[in-house]
Amino acid sequence: MATTTPDLERASAQDVLAYGVEHFHPRLKTACSFQKEETVLAHMLSEITPEAKLFTIDTGVLFPETLATWKRFEERFGLDIEVIDASSTGAPWTKDNCCGQAKVDGLEQALSGVEAWVTGIRREQSPTRADSSKLERDSKRGIWKLNPLAGLDRQGLCGPTSSNTTCPTTNCTTTATIPSVCAPCTLPGSGRDGRWAGDDKTECGIHL
Repeated sequence: MATTTPDLERASAQDVLAYGVEHFHPRLKTACSFQKEETVLAHMLSEITPEAKLFTIDTGVLFPETLATWKRFEERFGLDIEVIDASSTGAPWTKDNCCGQAKVDGLEQALSGVEAWVTGIRREQSPTRADSSKLERDSKRGIWKLNPLAGLDRQGLCGPTSSNTTCPTTNCTTTATIPSVCAPCTLPGSGRDGRWAGDDKTECGIHL
């Protein structure tokens, strides 16, 4: 990577991804939870390089719709998706068990040995994500973090800006009433509102 960090804030999502692939591949991985954001990213990555690396953290309590979408991802994009097993070893899943250290540990495993990772973070998703840059330093892990979709709102995510032609592949739980990927801690809601409903929790720990 160049000693001077480039300003990618005005760059399109495609250009941010292309920059990441050019400078970090093959030590670049993309987090994938099979939501709308990852549909857009996977579509773009498949056009940039078929050798793009994605990973998903499997808690073992994913919605059936998410599992079906996972299958469609593999069929549609032909990208390699590494599976990080974060399933319970006997304890019941709770918001603290699943949406906490188990996912964080899974992330650390996925990012071992990489120079950068790509996320589907968008600033409008929550206050904790409002200051996210399209390219930033993940100081906790000593690697780079790319958030190509950071500046997109929900409408822009599937509009011309995203160059996304694969919205039908999107997770049914996103397009219907449950915008999440793990069943125990999710209720129907708008956007991310259904996650940890009735609790002040806003992040599982992966992006903290």
